[in-house]
Amino acid sequence: MRLRSFATAAAALALAAPLTSCGFDYATERDYTPAGGSNNREGVVDLLSAVVVSGAEGSGTFVASLANNDGSEEQSLTGISGGEGATIEAAEFEPVTVPADGLVNLADPPAGIVLTGEFTAGDFVPLTVDFGNGERISLNVPVVANDTGYWEGMDAS
Repeated sequence: MRLRSFATAAAALALAAPLTSCGFDYATERDYTPAGGSNNREGVVDLLSAVVVSGAEGSGTFVASLANNDGSEEQSLTGISGGEGATIEAAEFEPVTVPADGLVNLADPPAGIVLTGEFTAGDFVPLTVDFGNGERISLNVPVVANDTGYWEGMDAS
């Protein structure tokens, strides 16, 4: 009788294990950064909460946080352009240096990276961001109004 109870308990345990929440590639194991903008973590520099803040149709300011994952070398943001056939151009700006293992928020102090093209608040625009190490990151970035919440007054265009 004791052997039968043990066998039943062992079988129940063995069948229950695959039904538990343990496993691989569950949503709780993936990076998630809640943000009002777009995020990209594919390169040496993470591009976080990227938006274009626009006070008028056809112009706006690129705002994002840049996190350098390289602990030994600084990186630099050197260019922004429209991706996938978008007619978006960036005015000339000084390269933005991101220290080794550092973070730079383009809103504080304002970097003033002005974009022009065919967009307005509420749109998503394809952008390509270039870094000094040769990496290029492409992502769709939301265009937010210059008079809304956190982004109020950030448009330098």
